[in-house]
Amino acid sequence: MPVRWALALAFAAQLLSHALAPAPLARAADLPEPPSPAAMTVAALGDRLPLAQAGTLRLQSFDSQPGISVPYAALDYPRVVRWLALLSDLDPDSQYPFLLASHVYASVPDPSRQRQVLAFVQQRFADDPDRRWRWLAHAAIIARHRLGDLPLAVRYAREITERATGPSVPSWARQMSVLLLADTGEVEAARILLGGLLEAGAVTDARELRFLAERLQAPPDR
Repeated sequence: MPVRWALALAFAAQLLSHALAPAPLARAADLPEPPSPAAMTVAALGDRLPLAQAGTLRLQSFDSQPGISVPYAALDYPRVVRWLALLSDLDPDSQYPFLLASHVYASVPDPSRQRQVLAFVQQRFADDPDRRWRWLAHAAIIARHRLGDLPLAVRYAREITERATGPSVPSWARQMSVLLLADTGEVEAARILLGGLLEAGAVTDARELRFLAERLQAPPDR
């Protein structure tokens, strides 16, 4: 009988220790460095797309692990950016790394981390502006309304105006820089930029022209 009681007490103590044990802590440091481009070239065997897909799943797995949720703000963002760059290199046609950057990793309430992923979007925009303009446009919105950095928003928007010139780029995206420049009080610069758009035939709708003209006459919205 004493032996049975001792076993029962030991079992109860084990259950209690498990119940009172703290939840496992996720460590953002567990996100490894991405493989080198040379290693990925060897591993690809001529087909990089499966590696890009596997890399995307690996990166995303670190914010949702079994029984653990890792806040995005706890991740090593320079390392996250290097992963995003690798994924973009593996599959240059994919828009997914830029979706993750601008809509997921830039959503953290941490200006430093937001700026890091927005800088990645800006740097890679130049490689394919007619297809990546939407991500830089979103970066401009984040810079304007979340970071409160109007000059940065203007810089992003001007890159769209100057580089994303294909027929698939909507007029509103190319006109963002005009409106943002007006917000800064740089009305003359906005008028010059609008003149360039008109000369290039990027603004032809009479309603758009009227709206832009009225916006340039309005006081700056700070």
